[in-house]
Amino acid sequence: MKKKNFLLLTLLLALSVVLAACNFGGEEEDKSASKEKDGEGSKEINLVIASEPPSLHPGLATDSTSGVILQNVFEGLTTRKDGEIQNAAAEDVKISDDQLTYTFTLRDSKWSNGDAVTASDFEYAWKWALNPANASEYASILYPIKGAQAYNLGEGSEEDLGIKVVDEKTLEVTLENPTPYFLELTAFKTYFPIHKATAEANDTWYAEAGETYVTNGPFKLTDWQHGGSVTLEKSENYWDAKNVALNKVNISMVESETTTVTMFDAGEIDFLGAPFGTVALDAIDRYNEEGILNIEPYSAIYWYKFNTTGEFTSNVNIRKALTLAVDRQGLIENITKGEQTPALGMVPNAVEGFEDATGYFEDNDIEGAKAALEAGMKELGISDPSEIEIGISINTSEAHSAIAQHIQESWVKNLGINVTIDNSEWQVFLDKLTALDFDTARMGWIADYNDAYSFLEQFDSAENGNNDTGWENAEYASLLQQSAKETDPAKRIELLKQAEKIAMTEFPVAPIYYYTNLSVKKDYVENMAPDQLGNVYLKYVDIKK
Repeated sequence: MKKKNFLLLTLLLALSVVLAACNFGGEEEDKSASKEKDGEGSKEINLVIASEPPSLHPGLATDSTSGVILQNVFEGLTTRKDGEIQNAAAEDVKISDDQLTYTFTLRDSKWSNGDAVTASDFEYAWKWALNPANASEYASILYPIKGAQAYNLGEGSEEDLGIKVVDEKTLEVTLENPTPYFLELTAFKTYFPIHKATAEANDTWYAEAGETYVTNGPFKLTDWQHGGSVTLEKSENYWDAKNVALNKVNISMVESETTTVTMFDAGEIDFLGAPFGTVALDAIDRYNEEGILNIEPYSAIYWYKFNTTGEFTSNVNIRKALTLAVDRQGLIENITKGEQTPALGMVPNAVEGFEDATGYFEDNDIEGAKAALEAGMKELGISDPSEIEIGISINTSEAHSAIAQHIQESWVKNLGINVTIDNSEWQVFLDKLTALDFDTARMGWIADYNDAYSFLEQFDSAENGNNDTGWENAEYASLLQQSAKETDPAKRIELLKQAEKIAMTEFPVAPIYYYTNLSVKKDYVENMAPDQLGNVYLKYVDIKK
């Protein structure tokens, strides 16, 4: 999930900085509209997201705010349930002996407008994302498909893609190399189908709710008040509609974490936690004491990205100094309070093969930071650290602000440099990252699939849509390419660790902490807990009085 991701958003940070607060009583619970309505048998749930979704197009969305809507109104060939991959739009998958060809047989399912979901709809969506003219920032997640990278980079043709429609219900996909996690990828939003006829008739089909927003998931988008709210309703045409308990999902856009805590306490929302809002930092202790705070493991990282083309942050020693001079444990104990773990590398310990990774530097290494700063100043021809000015860019969030202030204090106190904090609304913030209009910027990244490659791939090239640092390294990129072709699991992980080591020598990012996912919910909400990748599938959620 990308930076916008991640992923990675206000939610992203929130993701990891859970919160707690406020009491709620029986009278307050009765205010909630999410319970089963008397006499109607209709089940509704009230939720929040932190901002307007930047895009509800599966091929353009890069952030978790957009992603949580998309994954509940669309459905891929596969999906996740209880952390495991299972068939979704596909009822059967056959894999060739050489692990290169996947044959998907689609089940009899329909779009929200009643049309049949066909293999051509998947072909259209994937080719659309790979077409360089469409500037899909997540196109690289389709690169395991034969010819995908070459086509997306303008070096190959659409005809060479390993995507073949055998018939209406059969899609054959050929890969460049065996990809053990490919069925995890087909559950990701960039792999969702798009109703071809609608998209070809209206190139802004995804901009509003209504008849043009045709989807194939358990819910359909029935109302979108831009900047205000999103409403989802159960899709009567969904193939598994009988197992969808909720009839309606009311999602308000609320930026302030303090406000969302107040809303939860008042019974105005029924669940609070990424990706549906964030538990405010000052509410964590109280919710914990009340016994309602849930803390879940999370394959995600909170890091500061560096603009490696910046006036001062172009220098590797300056980036190293800033990375070492962060008191991560103090941040966790005094600010985030969510049982996070200091991040001393780019890949969380929750990822397979990295469980015993010890990291590439020491937390709060002030002496090492001062030495790196001195080396960087010499290389830049600077004699006084006060000549160095570093801006910290964040998106609007009480939690992000508190974290930035903690880091700002460390850098000013220990390094003697000047540090300012720049706060922007979410979409403006994302635009600044894309344009490299920052020195260092907070970002979260949630694994798109449970593999180390998901954390490392975005830095394979400065042109990667999720890079946002300007950094690239030929040896690093080569190691990632080798890992994609390596079939021995142990050797593949070793290649990925070698790549991570290179990045943690040049510091395109300063890892801060590995996330946990904190949430609270009302007693009558069932089956609503984010999985290890932070996904919440409303299809499985129920409301019980």
